[in-house]
Amino acid sequence: MRRPAVKIDLQRLKTLLDGVNSFGFDDDTGGYNRPGFSKADIDCREWFAAQMEADGLSVSTDCVMNLFARYGPAEGPCIMVGSHTDTVVNGGAFDGSLGACVALECVRCMKEAGIVPQTAVEVVVTSEEEGRFGGMLGSQTITGQVTPDWVAQASDAEGTLLSDAMRRRGLDPLEIPQAARPPGSVKAFLELHIEQGPVLERSGTPIGIADRVSGVCYLEVEFQGIANHSGTTPMDLRSDAFAGLAELAVAIPDIIRDKGTGQSRITIGHVTLTPNHPHTVPGQAVFSIILRDTSEEIMRLLRADLEARATGVAARHGLGIKITEKSWLAPVMLDPDIAARLEVLAQAHGLKAVRMPSGAGHDAQTMQAFCPAGLIFVPSRNGISHAPEEHSDWEDIEQGANLFLQALIEMSA
Repeated sequence: MRRPAVKIDLQRLKTLLDGVNSFGFDDDTGGYNRPGFSKADIDCREWFAAQMEADGLSVSTDCVMNLFARYGPAEGPCIMVGSHTDTVVNGGAFDGSLGACVALECVRCMKEAGIVPQTAVEVVVTSEEEGRFGGMLGSQTITGQVTPDWVAQASDAEGTLLSDAMRRRGLDPLEIPQAARPPGSVKAFLELHIEQGPVLERSGTPIGIADRVSGVCYLEVEFQGIANHSGTTPMDLRSDAFAGLAELAVAIPDIIRDKGTGQSRITIGHVTLTPNHPHTVPGQAVFSIILRDTSEEIMRLLRADLEARATGVAARHGLGIKITEKSWLAPVMLDPDIAARLEVLAQAHGLKAVRMPSGAGHDAQTMQAFCPAGLIFVPSRNGISHAPEEHSDWEDIEQGANLFLQALIEMSA
């Protein structure tokens, strides 16, 4: 492989990622806990901001705690690069955080090499990407996709309102609609991320170039039954909320078979049972359903089938039903010119790369509605993500980060 004239400092990148992951580490599980607007999340952002200030970058933040660090001309549009540092509960060390660290490392390399961009480069660490409150708050704020109505009703799985979580951190949720970047202020967006799937590792390919991103529909379903004694209530006279949940869950493969594609995903990931007692028939089940596909038409077919089946299940079990849409992110085709440029650069530097869809949601898909966006993947060991076992090999990371660096130098010239 022909090495680029300018390349990243791998040890410096490792040190930066280790610094991020000093926040929210759980000794018992080996996972990381930096949910959006948690103390660990805020502390990590403040630490990252200090690192960028120490690099002599112009650092700023907005009303949702998006971090920005600008290098190059003080005026005019920018090339925005980065990812997020928040995590799911008990998440891994690389998801999001690696992309934020790679973006800063690439700017450090440019500065050291005396490469001054003609178009400013802005490193971004987006806020609340993992969807604790639904959606991707940070990038949606940048692109003006957050409405006051959504802010007012957004809540997490425990019922905490987004507005309350922000106010506890001294932030004003009413400012969100005014925090959008002006049209034309971001010339392009580029993100590096772990694949979070097994395709690259299984094929022995070090680089993935995502050309499209699955949409994400987040529904909250509530089955309302009757809590009752498990010993005295006959089986045929129960209104068992969990039995309804179980029947719907078992139907998921049939829904995908009938209405879906190879890119379809339906997941029930969070369940709350009430009263949640061994000797009581569950009177209420509240659960999440995350639905994904690369086709919006298929997503709507899947959703319609799922909701129809849920209604039928409720009727069979004597349950009330309530279905609430927490968020809807449409599938996105990423910018074809950026994808083609990344392919050419990979080939020029002897890197094997493959075009592929992204089954997971990323800031790049939100940014694509605002400016051309590109997304580079590096392999995930065993395809595992959102878990303490999440890992990517540093040899692969180095190749992906150097491709990212070359793309950034070229795009900002």
